[in-house]
Formats: sequence, C-alpha cells, structure tokens
Amino acid sequence: MLKAENITKRFGEQVVLDGFSYEFPEGCCTAVMGASGCGKSTLISILMGTLPPDSGTVARDTEKLSAVFQENRLCENLSVLSNLRLVTGRRTDRTALLKGLEAVGLADAADKPARELSGGMKRRAALLRALLAEYDILFLDEPFKGLDEDTKQTVMEYTREMTAGKTVVLVTHDKSEADFFGSQTITLSV
Repeated sequence: MLKAENITKRFGEQVVLDGFSYEFPEGCCTAVMGASGCGKSTLISILMGTLPPDSGTVARDTEKLSAVFQENRLCENLSVLSNLRLVTGRRTDRTALLKGLEAVGLADAADKPARELSGGMKRRAALLRALLAEYDILFLDEPFKGLDEDTKQTVMEYTREMTAGKTVVLVTHDKSEADFFGSQTITLSV
C-alpha cells in the first residue's frame, strides 16, 4: 500500500505540491507526468521518505523500496558487477547478474569501473541495480533518459518483465513510456 494524503511542499515562496492526494494501486505501474518543475521528482522523494512534506502524510506498508533517481548514483570506482552486488549481496550468483547485464546490453562492461561507462551505459547499470534489489515498491525517475531508441525499447521490455505484478511509480515526460507499461497516469501541473 502506498497512499499520499494532502501533501504540500514549498521551496521558499514556490509551492511545488499543493494538497496532493492519491492512493497508488498495488501491483501495477502508475506514471507521474507533467512539465519540468511541476514537482514529479519532489513527489517521489516524499513518497520514498527522503524528503519531508511541509504538510500531509504518506502511508506505506513496507520499507522495502528501490529507486532509480535522476542521477545514476553509481559508485564510480566500483565495477558494474560490484555496483549490482551492493543490492544483491551474495544471494544472486555471478551467472544471474551477467544474465541481467546481457538483457540490458552491458555484458561486456561487467568488470569495468562505472567511471569508464558512457552516460547511457551508466543509466542502464543504475536501472538494473534497482531492478535486482529486493523491493515491494519501485520508484523510477526518468529511467530511460539518454538511451537511443533501440536500446530504450530493449531495456523497457526487460523492465516491464522484471516489474510484472509489482508496485511501480514511474516519472516520465514520455506518454509512450507510460502507455508501454499500461500505467495509470497522474498529471501534475505547475
């Protein structure tokens, strides 16, 4: 269960969220859309508990959360595999991790330090790390940005397969992404 009630958030004089309420349906994807600066990333930060609202409440029946943020947040000096191990520990063997890397087109980068990856490769590594974590709710903040169309399609298909039956909150500017995941859509306004 994930429910926001009357969430308000200001930054100085700017009201970013004003009385936002929504109960996110369990086991499916909800897309959060809207113009830049309308509060999409702020909303998911509040839903995750990494940013407090000025008023209102968030009810969550789990603390098992995973996320892809706007920034990739990889450990730059660690290999791609080591970045994945940060969330999987030893519960997932190398073969399974390599299978995930292959699915997102990163099989050849497994042992490279994250700092040597291109922007699109870093994005895929960050997404795969979030998908491999143990979670009940997954937050995705523009997870496919910076990917070319063919790679994006492949990664979206893998993401949809990996998140089937899971509660996902997807921030996107792209209606086709929301449609691809069969999402219910919330549109925030400035």
